[in-house]
Amino acid sequence: MTSTFNNIVYETSDGIATITLNRPDKMNTFSIDTMLEFVAAIDATDADDDVRVVIITGAGNRAFCAGADLSQGAATFDYASQGRDRERLMVNGIYRDWGGWMSLRLFNSLKPIIAAVNGAAAGIGATLQTAMDIRLASTTAKYAFPFTRRGIVPEAGSTWFLPHIVGLPTALEWCFTGRQISAVEARDRGLVRSLHEPDDLMPAAREIAREIVDNTSPISVALTRQLLWRLAGAAHPMAAHMADSRAVHFRGPTADTKEGIASFLEKRKPHFPGKVSDGLPDIFPSWVEPEFH
Repeated sequence: MTSTFNNIVYETSDGIATITLNRPDKMNTFSIDTMLEFVAAIDATDADDDVRVVIITGAGNRAFCAGADLSQGAATFDYASQGRDRERLMVNGIYRDWGGWMSLRLFNSLKPIIAAVNGAAAGIGATLQTAMDIRLASTTAKYAFPFTRRGIVPEAGSTWFLPHIVGLPTALEWCFTGRQISAVEARDRGLVRSLHEPDDLMPAAREIAREIVDNTSPISVALTRQLLWRLAGAAHPMAAHMADSRAVHFRGPTADTKEGIASFLEKRKPHFPGKVSDGLPDIFPSWVEPEFH
């Protein structure tokens, strides 16, 4: 199935949703309209039980996403000059960063997200990936976190996400210098899982997605994603123990768990009946979603 957007392409097939940033003539740069459509597409994947995994890529062979659309020139980051679209994200006189708004939506996704980076990934094209779960790249890909070279700072919550992935020293170097990062360096430093020839990139991403779709419980995957991301900043492993104890307590008696054990013992593929839309058990009873202030 294909849904209609102007700046992205949204397709679903066999349990996999593919979101393609579709402005190849502008190297798939993000405009305000693209950002709104991107979040709407993630909302759609969460609401659709037939979608088990999300793959995000870029149209064409030049860029995954070359950053923000700079067509407004020097006014690109002068949010007060951008009118009503920007006003919707103003809180207490501060304009919220659109990239962070998107990253936080990815953080709360109920489905695992794979980035298939098919070319240049700079600015928001690099930082937004840090909120995704698995990143594969083409051998032609290149990265940059060029914010200090533009007189601004890293955005999209990347100063939280990036050090968790590559470590603080690498994050500091990349963000201080703003230099170009090769696909090989991105892989060697841990930002990218693996490199693939351009024609092999999407098949490799789909192979990982297929492994998840065919063998795992949707509810268990959603809970595991919550556990790993929410606990990344926990002060003590007791926080993990309390959350995973609740998860096992609630999941243990379910039909999914019975099917998982039966399929293992019978040496067959599992068929998990549980649906994410049925709701997730509350394994973080004291969790309060932080508010911007």
